[in-house]
Amino acid sequence: MKEIFDNVSQICSRKVTKLYSTSFSMATKMLAPGIRQDIYNIYGFVRLADEIVDSFHSYNKEELFNKFEEDLHHALEHKISLNPILNSFQHTVANYNIDRHLIDSFMESMRLDLSKSVYLTDEEFKKYIYGSADVVGLMCLKVFVKGDRVKYEALKESAMHLGSAFQKVNFLRDLKADYETLNRSYFPNTNLSALDEVSKKEIINEIETDFKKGYQGILHLPTEAKFGVFIAYRYYRRLLKKLAKTPAMEIKNARIRVPNYEKFGLLTRSYVKYHLNLVK
Repeated sequence: MKEIFDNVSQICSRKVTKLYSTSFSMATKMLAPGIRQDIYNIYGFVRLADEIVDSFHSYNKEELFNKFEEDLHHALEHKISLNPILNSFQHTVANYNIDRHLIDSFMESMRLDLSKSVYLTDEEFKKYIYGSADVVGLMCLKVFVKGDRVKYEALKESAMHLGSAFQKVNFLRDLKADYETLNRSYFPNTNLSALDEVSKKEIINEIETDFKKGYQGILHLPTEAKFGVFIAYRYYRRLLKKLAKTPAMEIKNARIRVPNYEKFGLLTRSYVKYHLNLVK
């Protein structure tokens, strides 16, 4: 029965989220049950595309990506895919009327990672960030507001800023792997081979601006989504603070992370703060 396969597909998306990102998985669990699975479905799709371009070094990445994109289009058009991750994703796209241009923009940025390694201008960087992060925030926002166009438009800008903040934190945290392993340099006008405190401070200030604008949107999210997104925000803010305190050259030579015990501490404190109505 198709229902059994759909259930298997959803389990796969949940598994991908749990195994690839403990922090995102923790935040997603804080969403209301009615929308939780759809966020797993979006993450599973995003993660799979990202893995192709970032991890499968022993294989023909372009060939794999082309096949993945072909299967994606087939899934969206025919409402089914034998790839369980795409099968669960297409359900979410259809249920919430997620705009195809968001998906296309994401795939365009992922495809850039197959060939483009340096972003020299702010325009190039912003375009990549929009496709790799902002649109993911917008896909999730579609779920959070349950497809309500008016609410979506009202929160659209803040969702994009929050997506940008998360992605830029990831770039700063993963500086060593991106630069040395993947030979990528995302931040324009920055010499990553000799990252100094001035350049690091400029990047962090830019991220802080995105966080401030993104936080205003969190305050106006529906109750079903607010606490889960707040948890993700708190985790990434904590990671940014650790990066701010870490010397520039150490960031380049090591991957800074938030230990699991700190994540659970953040969860506990955020729960208290949220339920005391201190999130405002």
